[in-house]
Parts: sequence; C-alpha cells; structure tokens
Amino acid sequence: MFKTSNPTLNEKKFQETIDVHLGAKMTIDGTIQKTALLLILTLLSAIFIWDSFFKAGETTPLIIGTIIGGAIVGLILAMITIFSKKNAMYTAPLYALAEGFVLGGISAIMENLFPGIVLQAVALTFGVLFLMLTLYRLKIIRVTEKFRMGVFAATGAIMLVYLVSFIMSFFGTGIPYIHEGGTIGIIFSLVVVGIASLNLTLDFDIIERGSKMGAPKYMEWYGAFGIMVTLVWLYIEILRLLAKLRGND
Repeated sequence: MFKTSNPTLNEKKFQETIDVHLGAKMTIDGTIQKTALLLILTLLSAIFIWDSFFKAGETTPLIIGTIIGGAIVGLILAMITIFSKKNAMYTAPLYALAEGFVLGGISAIMENLFPGIVLQAVALTFGVLFLMLTLYRLKIIRVTEKFRMGVFAATGAIMLVYLVSFIMSFFGTGIPYIHEGGTIGIIFSLVVVGIASLNLTLDFDIIERGSKMGAPKYMEWYGAFGIMVTLVWLYIEILRLLAKLRGND
C-alpha cells in the first residue's frame, strides 16, 4: 500500500481504474507530455490576466474578483476531476486555465508591489521541480512508507493551520506571526515550501507506480492534473516567501 498527501493522487484512485481496464495503458512519458500541456494552458491564461492588469492600470478590485472567480471555478473542476477521472482529459485543461487566472492575478498584484518577484518565483518553482525530480530519479530521496506518512502528516498539519487561520479571519483575527514578514513568518513559509516540494516526490512515485500497475491511458491526464495541483501550491508558497523576504528589506 502506498499513499501521497496530494488528495488527487493515491493508490486507490489508480487501482480502481485498473481492474476493469483492458485498453491502452498509462505511461510516464505520456503523463509528462500532458503535464507540459497543462503548464502551457496555465501560462496562457495567466499572461492574459497579467497583461490586462498592467494595461488597465490600477484595477486591483477587478483582479481580486478574477482571482476569486478563478479559484471557485478551479475548485469545482478539481472536484469533478477527482470524482470522474475518465473526464480528466476535459476537466484538467479547464482547471489549468482557471488556475492561470488565479496565478496571473496574484502574480500581477505581487509584481506591482515587488518588481521582479514573479520571475524569481517562477524560476524557483521550476528549479524545485527539476531538483526534486532529479533527487527522485537518482534515488537520493527514497519514497518509503515512513517518508510518505511523514509528508502526509506534515501536509495535513499545514492545511489545518491554514483552515484555522481562514476561519479566524472572519472574526477579524488570525494566527499570529505566520503571515507576517518577521523571522517566525519566514521560517513558517520555508517549512511550507519544503513540504510542498516533498509532495512532488510523492506525486512522481504514485505516477510511476500507476504506470507499472497498468493504469488506463486516461489516467495520464489525471496524473498531470495531480502534478499541477502541487505546482500551483508550490508557486504560491514561494511567492509568499519571497514577498516576506522583500518586505523585510
């Protein structure tokens, strides 16, 4: 039995598609190609929002509305994808486009506040992606059961902290320090970025195992979708970390 803290990628999701499938099989190369396509779609919609923001000038309220709308649509599409994996070839590209609106809006606002921060965040995100892939392929990081459970527990703890902080925000308060640019806030962001990075290795592992288990071809789209979920989280956390560091300059 193997697990990943990414709720979109776990053994059960793959196993339940294998027993009744006799057609074309999932491959790692196919998943990589589809991940690249999703990244391109995300980039295209992000560039559109980015360009609209800087052409229109100060339109922060409109951009915030776009971010919220994109996040809601993205969440709905993610839920559909999780519960209807065969439709991932349709819902995953739409999810990528929706997340592009979210990331493009957030990036435009952050770039307006901290010029140059987006290029740094993009470079670091892809740098982490290739680093974790290299460490995984070279078996420097071995995805054992204890490793999986450790990352799973850490990710769950982070999500719980964010949930509590979100609920507290409705009462005009929040968890002290973690969202600020002080030492505690920076350390917290570093830990979150580290955990998000480790989630990538779990995603790589589950996709590799899924291909070996003979998962159906459409699961390539589902696997690519799972990688995108982690990358979106990683990028936002890196952007948040850089903003805290820049805010302390």
